[in-house]
Amino acid sequence: MKVTVNGLVYQVEIFNEESKKTVVFLHGFTGSTKTWQEVVSRLAGYKVVLVDLIGHGGTESPAVTTRYSMEHQIADLDALFDILALPKLTLIGYSMGGRTALAYACTHPERLESLILESASPGLVSEQQRLERRQRDESLADRIEEGGVASFVDKWEEIPLFETQKRLPESVKASVRSERLSQEATGLANSLRGMGTGAQRSYWDCLRELPIPVLLVTGTLDSKFTAIAGEMLAHLQDGQWEKVDAGHAIHVEKPAEFATIVEKYLSFY
Repeated sequence: MKVTVNGLVYQVEIFNEESKKTVVFLHGFTGSTKTWQEVVSRLAGYKVVLVDLIGHGGTESPAVTTRYSMEHQIADLDALFDILALPKLTLIGYSMGGRTALAYACTHPERLESLILESASPGLVSEQQRLERRQRDESLADRIEEGGVASFVDKWEEIPLFETQKRLPESVKASVRSERLSQEATGLANSLRGMGTGAQRSYWDCLRELPIPVLLVTGTLDSKFTAIAGEMLAHLQDGQWEKVDAGHAIHVEKPAEFATIVEKYLSFY
């Protein structure tokens, strides 16, 4: 379904509408609602809401970069939850969607029952780190616009973060690649510029203040985000950490195990 939020048309999918508890999923960079399909089929007891973030999937890709800021994305999500009449929910985010979910939780903790972060980060601490990352993301954004999505995806699939995905069945790899290729160059480029890791503020200082339970999920083969999760856990008031024998995209590599972890965690809240 299409929902207009603050002047922007969002793509949203809703499953199990009669269920009382609501879970909202936010995908990663180059992803969409399609990435969660295998997980959704295993969560029959919950109302599941899938959202295409700005510049991705079926949601609009504005030409104005400032429209992609994390602050705008948070405001859009909050307005969307009002439109969908979701007073309380659990928010689940993967990678870029995890950064977004955490940013939302830090801004509107009163709306959340719990938070689940898959392979996510609170951002970069120092301004110098953020500046260097913004420069790299700007260069990558330029290449996406100049070379096109297909050329970018060919290179994106080869980065070390996704090495473990090469072991997936051919049908799964084809589905992931199709999802990436379906994106628009403008949306991906502006997403990097507007809400990339270098563009957003650091949310490390928010972790200690979060009044809600938080579950961190990481793959043991993803050393970078495993290290980040260990640091995050030390800052959380009510945090848990689940590790899965997988890489960065656990919900893609081990959907059944990921869904089981989510369902077990949700049963407590």
